Amino acid sequence: MRVVTGGQMRELDRTAMEDYGIPGLVLMENAGLAVVRVVQQVLGEVAGKRVAVFAGKGNNGGDGLVVARHLFNAGAEVKVLLLAKPEEISGDAAVNLAIWKKMGQPVYPVVRGEDLNAVRLFLVGAHAVVDAIFGTGFKGAAREPAAGVIEAINASGRPVVAVDIPSGVEADTGQVHGPCVRATHTVTFALPKLGLVQEPGRSHVGELHVADISIPSFLLEGGTPGRYLITEKMVREWLPPRPAWAHKGSCGRVLVVAGSRGMTGAACLAALGAARAGAGLVTLAVPAELQDVVAVKLTEIMTVGLPGTREGTVARSARSEILDLLERADVLAIGPGLSRHLETVALVRELLPAIRVPCVIDADGLNALAGDVQLLSRISVPAVVTPHEGEMARLLGRPLEEVSSRRLAVAEEAAAAWGVVALLKGAATLVACPDGSTYINPTGNPGMATGGSGDVLTGVIAGLLAQGMSAPRAAAAGAYLHGLAGDMAAREKGMRGLLAGDILELLPSAIAQVECNVTRLNNCLKIPLS
Repeated sequence: MRVVTGGQMRELDRTAMEDYGIPGLVLMENAGLAVVRVVQQVLGEVAGKRVAVFAGKGNNGGDGLVVARHLFNAGAEVKVLLLAKPEEISGDAAVNLAIWKKMGQPVYPVVRGEDLNAVRLFLVGAHAVVDAIFGTGFKGAAREPAAGVIEAINASGRPVVAVDIPSGVEADTGQVHGPCVRATHTVTFALPKLGLVQEPGRSHVGELHVADISIPSFLLEGGTPGRYLITEKMVREWLPPRPAWAHKGSCGRVLVVAGSRGMTGAACLAALGAARAGAGLVTLAVPAELQDVVAVKLTEIMTVGLPGTREGTVARSARSEILDLLERADVLAIGPGLSRHLETVALVRELLPAIRVPCVIDADGLNALAGDVQLLSRISVPAVVTPHEGEMARLLGRPLEEVSSRRLAVAEEAAAAWGVVALLKGAATLVACPDGSTYINPTGNPGMATGGSGDVLTGVIAGLLAQGMSAPRAAAAGAYLHGLAGDMAAREKGMRGLLAGDILELLPSAIAQVECNVTRLNNCLKIPLS
C-alpha cells in the first residue's frame, strides 16, 4: 500500500475534485462517514451516548462536523467544540457548520484560556472523543488554546478517534514537537500518511484504519518508485510457491560466514533464521576452533571450519576458501558475531567485491566497512545491508542524532549512494532501494530489542533471497515476517522476557499465517474500511 506526504494527498484530492469532478463536499461526507463507523465500533450502540467532537477551522474540522451530524442523527448526544471563531470557518467546512446550525445544534467556541474549563466539563461526561483539530497540514507545536485542549483530551481517559491524523503529529515526518493527541483509533483517508507509520507519530495513532472516500483507485496506485507500507497481502504475493516436486537443492543454498570466539550465538541464530525462512540447505562457516561448538548446537545446519586468527576470528587467508564455498551457494550472509579484528576486517573488504551471488551484510560485516563504505558500490551483485541506527551513523560518519531524527531520508540517501538495499532497523524498520522505492514495516514490538534479534533477521532475508526473491522484496518481506513472528512471541510470552530464539521458533507460524491467511493477529492496520 502506497504511503504519501500531506502534500501528495492534497494533490490527489485536487485531482479527484478538478479532473474527475468529485465535489469536495462528497469527499468530506465520505470521510466523516468512515469515522462514524469506527466510533460505532468503539461504542457499540451510539444512541444515548455522549460524544465530544473537537473541530479545527480547516477541512479536518469540516470532517468532524460531518461526524457530529451523523452521530446526532443516530441518537448520540453530541457536543461540538470549535477551536476557532465560527466566522473563521470557510469552504466546505463552512457548509457543514451551517448545516449543523440549521439542525438547531450549538457549537461551543474554544478560543480563550478560560474556555478550557468547559472542555474539561464536557470530557468528564463523554463516552468518546473525536479529534478533528489539526489535519495533514499541521507543522510545529500546538499553541494555546489547542495545546490545553489536547492535554485535557489525553488526561480524560476516554477513547479517542482521530480524524485523518492525531492532532500534533506532522504528516510528513511523524515528528511531535509539543502536546499531541494519543488516539485509540485513527481513521486516515485514501492512503496512510508518512507520519502515521513513523515514530514518534506512530505511537500516537492507536489502531490505524485506512478508509476509501471514493477517490479513483488508479490515482492512489501512483507511479513507481514510491513509498509503500508493507502489508500481509503484498508479502503473500511475493513469497515463491513451493512446487510439489521441490527438493532441498531447489529451495536455495545459503552460506553464512559469521562468528568469533564468544560470539557463536549470533552465527547460529543467523543460520537458523535462513533455514526457518525456507532455505533448503544452509552452511555455517566459522573459525575452525569453533566448528565443533556450533556443530553441537545445530542439528539441521552444515558447518565448515575456516582458517582463524589466534584471537578466534576468521582469518584473512579464508578468502579463497569462502569463494570456493560460494561456488555451491546461492546467497552469502556475512557479519553476525564476526568481530572487528583487523585481519577479519581486511577479509571482509577484500571478499565483498569478489562475490558473485547475492549477499546480506550485517553487524561486523558493516562495521568492517566504516571509513571505506564506498566498497559497497563495488559489489556487482544484489546486496542488502541491515544496519541499526548506530551502525548507519558509523557508516555515514554522521551523528547518531541525525540518523535517528531523519531515518527515512538517511535510509533513502544511503541506498541511492551505495547502490544496495538499505534496511534501517528499528521501530518501523525501513527498506530503501536503489531505484528510489522504500518500504515501511508495520510489524514488530519493543520486546524485539534484544540481543540476537537482528541476526535472525539477517538469516531470514538470506533464506528468502536463496528462494529466488529479489533483494528489495526479500528485505521487505523478511522485515515483515520477522516482526510478525516477534508480535506472536510477545503475545505468547510477553515483551519483557522475549528472546531472539522465541522469534526464531515462531517464524514458521508467521509465514504460515501470511501464506494461508489464518487467524489474523490484531495488528494496528486494517485495510480497507467499508
